[in-house]
Parts: sequence; C-alpha cells; structure tokens
Amino acid sequence: MDAKLSPEQGLNISGIALASLLAVGLGTTAFFLDSIANRLPWQSMSLTLPLLLCAMGSGVVGFWVIPLLQALKTGQIIREDGPQAHLKKAGTPTMGGIFFIPVGVIIACILSNFATDVLAVSALTLSYGLIGWLDDWQILRRKSNKGISPRTKLALQVSFAAVFCLWLAFNQPSNITNIALPWVSFTVPLGFLFWPIAGFVLVAESNATNLTDGIDGLAAGTVAIALLALGAIVAPTAPGLMVFCAALSGGCLGFLAHNRNPARVFMGDTGSLALGGALAAVALLTNTLVALFILSGIFFVETLSVMAQVSYYKATKGPDGKGKRLFKMAPLHHHLELTGWSELQVVGVFYVIAAILAAICLA
Repeated sequence: MDAKLSPEQGLNISGIALASLLAVGLGTTAFFLDSIANRLPWQSMSLTLPLLLCAMGSGVVGFWVIPLLQALKTGQIIREDGPQAHLKKAGTPTMGGIFFIPVGVIIACILSNFATDVLAVSALTLSYGLIGWLDDWQILRRKSNKGISPRTKLALQVSFAAVFCLWLAFNQPSNITNIALPWVSFTVPLGFLFWPIAGFVLVAESNATNLTDGIDGLAAGTVAIALLALGAIVAPTAPGLMVFCAALSGGCLGFLAHNRNPARVFMGDTGSLALGGALAAVALLTNTLVALFILSGIFFVETLSVMAQVSYYKATKGPDGKGKRLFKMAPLHHHLELTGWSELQVVGVFYVIAAILAAICLA
C-alpha cells in the first residue's frame, strides 16, 4: 500500500464498520473452532459463550462507566509533538480498562468454576491493571504526560512478575521450564534460565501492548485477535485458560464498541498493561511462548520501532545535543500516520496482519 494514499483513496470504511467486521469475524471463528473441537458453543467451557457474554457485558457497562469517567474529568492529555489530528482527542476519557478488564476476569472465573490457574492469571492481570491505573491517575493528577516514574513502573512490574513466577515454581510440574517448539517434537530444557526469561516475558509483553495503544481501536482489536487465537491453542490442555482468553477477548470487543474511531474512551495503561500481562501469563502457564511470540508480532514490531528510534537518535547525536530520527515518530503506527495513512488505514491493516499471524499459529 502506498504510504502517500489519502484516507479517501485508501481504506474507505468507518470505525463502526471496521469494529463490526472484527466482532463478526471473531464470533464466527469462535463458533467454528468450537464446532470442530466438538464443544457446544453455548456451554461454559467453550470459546463462543465467554466471548459473547463479555462482549455484551463490557459493552453495556461502558454506557454507565464512560459518563462517570467524564464527570470525574479523566480527559486524556495529548502529546503536542504527536500527530496534529490527535489534538482534537484531548479531553476524551481515559482509564477505560477499569470496566472491561474486571468484566472479562469475573466472567472467566465464574465460567471456569474458579479454576486455580484462572485465578492465578486473573490476579496477575489485575495486578498489572493496578500499575496502569496508578500511572493513569498520576498523569491526570499532574495534567501532563508523565505518570509514575519509569523506574517505579518497572519495579512494580518486576515485583508482580516475581510473585507470579514464584507461584508457578511451587504449583506447576518441574517440566514447565522446558520450552516446547511447535511443528517439531522437540523441547528446549532451560532449567533455572527459564525464570528470568519468564519475568522478562511478563514485563516486555505488557509494555509492548502498552506501546501499541495509540490509535482508536488499535490495541483493543489486535489483542482481541491474539487472545482468541491463544485460547484456541491452549484449549486441549487448559480449558479453563481457554475460557479466560475468550472472555478477555470478548471484553476487548465490548470495549471496542466505545473505543472504535472516533473513540469515546481510551483504555489507558489500566487496560493495556493488564492485557499484555494476561497474554504472557497464559503463555507461560501453558508452555506456548513460541506461539505468543508469533501472535505478538505487531506488538514486537511496535516495540522495536521505539527502540530503534531512541538508539538511532543517540547514535547520531551531534555537538548540539540533537540527533537524527529514523522514523517521523515512534511507535510505528504514528510514523505511518505522519506519512499520510489515516487512522482507519493503520487499524485495518494491523487487524489483517494480526489475523494472519493468528492463522499461522492455529494452522
């Protein structure tokens, strides 16, 4: 696709149509996957029921919570050096993760009959959501883009990751440290090295998802796709976590009803950090780290674009203290915007890429 295409020349679709296509696509996929796995789509241990329940639940709750967020003056602070089209979004309520994350977690726990592994993953998800809430609250309180310090945020992420890993060590079989490679009957025994890698995955995945949350509907849609695919992958060995993934995917769809372009609410760090933590926790518990890496392709590229931008700027810094930029702006989705893509073009293309990555894993 030509990066210079105008919105009229490129993807000619509205935000609500794009969100509707995604919802229908994921609902149909869930129903199909349940059918071929001989699961009744209306039973609790399925992909379809949790997906639909949470989509409707979070969508309905949003109609009550969003006006409350507006009344509390939780308007988003927009970066002045970002795309100029985003300045009109100033004042849109943020911190939307406070309603769709709990809806997904609660319904997942109920439908899975409060399975131990679901409770553990839910606790990690809510813990990372709490970190995000603290960050969002500080941004709103200070009326700037600076929330809690990066050092404090990292310390909290590492601490919660350590607690989760400690639970894994004492409640899961010893072979959890063996990483299974897909498509070949081979495992890589990591031993003690597994634990620092596990901590890194939890922190990195949550931050990568956070970086992807910068355009209306982008993070919610791509994570919904990744979660449903991960749920289908872990279904044979961890039906409870299948329900958890489907429920959180449905929560993202319900949130998308309010977050699609033009957004009435943003998920904030409250939602994005929680979603990344949930993906990583499920993958660690089910030995599907390779699948997670593929499913997180978009989040990985978004993170790489930020790292490359910072590194290149520092490497080319001259005597005046200024360096050159590799991208017009990082993460990648902002670079695409500044080269002429519309928000809907970026979101639509990223949805297609996320779906392709999910199909590769499911294949």
